[in-house]
Amino acid sequence: MTAVNTKKAIIAVNRFGLGAAGAELSDAMGDPEQWLLQQLVSPAFDPALGNTESAFNIIAEIQSLKAKRREGDANANLRGKAKGPTVGQEIIMPYRQRFLKDSLTFSVNTKTPFAVRLLDFFSNHFSVSSLTHSLTILSPTLERDAIAPNLFGKFEDMLIAVEQHPAMLIYLNNEKSVGPNSLIGRRSRGLNENLAREILELHTLGVGVGYTLEDIRQLAMAISGWTLNREDKKRKLGFEFRRKAHEPGVREVLGRSYADTGLDQGQAILRDLARDKKTAEFISYKLAQHLIADKPPQALVAAMTKTWMKTQGDIKAVVTTLVKHKQSWDAEAKKYKTPREFIVSAMRAINDNKAVDQNLLKVSLRALTQMGHKPFGSGSPAGHGQLNRDWTGSDALMKRIDWVNFISKRTRYSPAFIASRIFDSQLPPLTVKLLAGAESRAQGLALLFLCPEFQYR
Repeated sequence: MTAVNTKKAIIAVNRFGLGAAGAELSDAMGDPEQWLLQQLVSPAFDPALGNTESAFNIIAEIQSLKAKRREGDANANLRGKAKGPTVGQEIIMPYRQRFLKDSLTFSVNTKTPFAVRLLDFFSNHFSVSSLTHSLTILSPTLERDAIAPNLFGKFEDMLIAVEQHPAMLIYLNNEKSVGPNSLIGRRSRGLNENLAREILELHTLGVGVGYTLEDIRQLAMAISGWTLNREDKKRKLGFEFRRKAHEPGVREVLGRSYADTGLDQGQAILRDLARDKKTAEFISYKLAQHLIADKPPQALVAAMTKTWMKTQGDIKAVVTTLVKHKQSWDAEAKKYKTPREFIVSAMRAINDNKAVDQNLLKVSLRALTQMGHKPFGSGSPAGHGQLNRDWTGSDALMKRIDWVNFISKRTRYSPAFIASRIFDSQLPPLTVKLLAGAESRAQGLALLFLCPEFQYR
């Protein structure tokens, strides 16, 4: 195997993948580019955990239990008895933990790490935060039911699926958005522009790029009536178009007219936004920024944008252009791992049948929150930061050290073995010397996971 292929394979598993696990580095050495491209298939999750529709059944169960609990607590207070466990302790937190542990385990064990990295990117691009009980239940299903199935299709299909997903509708207050001149407009709370604003600012064109406040309002009217069926089990639970809440009339967005075709009016606007060159430039830049460098090469972004426009936003084609572009394979690792990337790559490095257990998953999820990378907890529609400066503070490094000291004691593998699994023989002499001089296996592993070669990808 040539030295060039070895170096490209190391880049493939660490920059594009989630860090080498098992024999991945060896597998990638034959043809690093093809190793990545054959992974462009949508991740499939365990259906036993549930989906968007079953999440509404959980929410209904929570509401019922709350009502019974309030009545029981009132009686308990009259009798002077202590209150029982909360709804959150009984249902919400266990449900959330199951999803979060499954997501972390899926990333550690996946055979298509490049696909999972891209899923993580789009999940953050379409960020929702668990601000309420309903969002805590629904948030994990957004990436599983709306993003993952559309991960390598047309961006417009992903965009529509995301904007119509209950988690997004609730998070950005569109489920109660009613056109002021609709049939029920006079007795409603009125139009809400939050979702329309974020569609333009964050999900498609980018902040302040070629649209006006009137464009936001027109889009908000086009998607008024995009709401939810929460309780009527005679119809599918989840997204529902309510014509009586939809603002009637022709809409004008970015200089284009859209006839009053009900549900299709808003969908037609989203399809045009997904095919717009500004959207192509914005998301191509952001994707290259996520994978390659905080300031990605202009030629790379231009090539991705050209493919986007040629294929009308075919994500698989755009990602293929990125993988095949020479500037994606620069030898210098320029991206500092986010806390999730760091934790997942370390867990993949030590992974065997015993190392990654329920206790490690629990500690790692808590560490993510401590490091500022709480799952579905960015607190902003803009998502977690993806620039190096967002994660390189001294306090953040101390949190990484604390977690590394925990994980380094949980594997039978030597530092040299794990280093060879991740980097073959390509570590610089100084790092090799530091690892060799470690006083214990745990200390050696801690040094490996904290060295610049591991922290950057």
